[in-house]
Amino acid sequence: MSKSGNFCPQCGDDVPERPEPLPGEPRDRDAALCDACYFEQFEMVDAPDRIEVLVCSRCGAVHRGNRWVDVGAKDYTDVAVDEVSEALGIHMEAEQVQWGVDPEQVDQNTIRMHCTFSGVVRETLVDEQVVVPVKVSRGTCKRCGRIAGGAYAAEVQIRAEEREPTTAEQERAVEIAHELVDEREGKGDRESFITEVDETKDGTNIKLSTNKLGRELSRRVTRKLGGDFEEYATLVTEDSDGNEVYRVTFSVRLPRYRPDEIIDPADGDGPVLVTSVTGNLKGTRLTSGERFEARFEDEDAPDAKRLGNRDGAQETTVVAVEDEHAVQVLDPETYETESIARPEFFEPGMETVPVLKSRSGLHMVPEE
Repeated sequence: MSKSGNFCPQCGDDVPERPEPLPGEPRDRDAALCDACYFEQFEMVDAPDRIEVLVCSRCGAVHRGNRWVDVGAKDYTDVAVDEVSEALGIHMEAEQVQWGVDPEQVDQNTIRMHCTFSGVVRETLVDEQVVVPVKVSRGTCKRCGRIAGGAYAAEVQIRAEEREPTTAEQERAVEIAHELVDEREGKGDRESFITEVDETKDGTNIKLSTNKLGRELSRRVTRKLGGDFEEYATLVTEDSDGNEVYRVTFSVRLPRYRPDEIIDPADGDGPVLVTSVTGNLKGTRLTSGERFEARFEDEDAPDAKRLGNRDGAQETTVVAVEDEHAVQVLDPETYETESIARPEFFEPGMETVPVLKSRSGLHMVPEE
């Protein structure tokens, strides 16, 4: 490197010629120093003497600034590494910087972080080590405090029309609620949470943090399980600004019938195996195998008699095929030969078929 004719203001040695800063860039006052004097006072890493971290003991969120942040850490060591990473500053002249950290657990609440750094400064490889103690204290975030205190703004009640919701339906509704909350949390929404899930003799009640969350859950449950919902607001208090605060109850009514249930509509065309209750009531006629569909009118499905469920069908022997409209089978209870309707789902060559015996007679049921 060519000599510049300038001398170090500290030791008097000649200072190599350095590139002039570009227009608009600040002039580095340390550029006048020789390398020896420059590195004598150079610090590549700016690290705090100590870091204190407040962690929610319930959910693991970290308090940063004036808010709580979900960091997704597996333990407090991960939290300490993240906090040290945020607090460290690297000299702007350092290039090709690499660093590593070796945590040392001093006690339950203190982690000593041994950090090593390397980087290139003035074409010279520089190594530096710093030790940063991290003190972890535990508290309760606002969200977990509200959950512990039983705070909620919406209650979604899972009910069914003229029946009790099945265990599977109630479990699926709760599962949908957790999926919705997880989805919101994944987007950084810490105001969405489930306060309580209460099982009653009439169905499941799900208490939620916001009315918006309760409305969205009701929509998703009815979209996936069928039915409809209504909402009722109740004034509970006023906030500090005098605004009225309402608690909303969302009454979800699942359809009167459910998939795999066998019903007999009052239309004279025979029983129907229900296949879907989302949107309209859909099913398969057991007498013909034809598709059945009826609109949910007057908040209800068409009147029909409940005959049983698919899993109540019994396997029986096919005795003979009479013609394209009828087959002979053995009654699974009396073992007498009986002629029944031959639906489209009956395939030639079948030796056994599932049948359901009910007050409407004996009917073949399609296999799952």
